Amino acid sequence: MSDEQELCDVSAAYAAFVDERNGPSLATLFADGGRLVVPDYPHDLRPVVVWSGHDELARVVDGLRRYLVTFHHTSDHRFAIAAERATGTVRCVAHHVGPGDGFGVLDTVWFIRYADEYLRTPGGWRFASRTLHLDFVEQHPVVRVGPGLGD
Repeated sequence: MSDEQELCDVSAAYAAFVDERNGPSLATLFADGGRLVVPDYPHDLRPVVVWSGHDELARVVDGLRRYLVTFHHTSDHRFAIAAERATGTVRCVAHHVGPGDGFGVLDTVWFIRYADEYLRTPGGWRFASRTLHLDFVEQHPVVRVGPGLGD
């Protein structure tokens, strides 16, 4: 498998583990000392909150439990690879479906640009750093929610 495909797979696994709320598996995608920097939404759209180390990274998904479901779709992967290190930019549209303030069920859609740094490890490529840049947010009412999600 090519380096580019492996890096795409790490990004896809990140999206899947976030949507599955699988914090321990999410943490394994980061190298030792790896970090994730995210916005303090809705107070600050800039990447200002830092999660580092496997124990902290495993708890990242806890903040998503307020939603009924999330759905992260990644695209436009671009990488620059230099031996054991790489950098990349990945686009993402992330749906966060949950209760709205008096509006029934609401989909809060984040338009994300990840700025990534990767490290080749014995276990394959891992994030050394992932910074989530929130470009803009939309909200839409949700017409129906699948069985077991809105009960």
